[in-house]
Amino acid sequence: MLSPPRHFARAFRAETGVTPGRYVERVRVDHARRLLEESGEGIAQIARACGYGNPEALRRAFVRTLGQPPAEYRRRFGTSLP
Repeated sequence: MLSPPRHFARAFRAETGVTPGRYVERVRVDHARRLLEESGEGIAQIARACGYGNPEALRRAFVRTLGQPPAEYRRRFGTSLP
């Protein structure tokens, strides 16, 4: 028998300290952060690659998690590509 979703969420939070939704958001934002740092892909392509339906959803998650929008993050931490 499978565990009910609420039980899973409580057990997940007890083990990790975050809800399953926050964990997924952190993983997606971390992947987007790496792409912003290391690639020249546009924000829309990065949003899609990280599971966001549109660039605005990525921007909101980025601001919520890192305190700045993706474009600002790229300006500050992105590498110059040849």
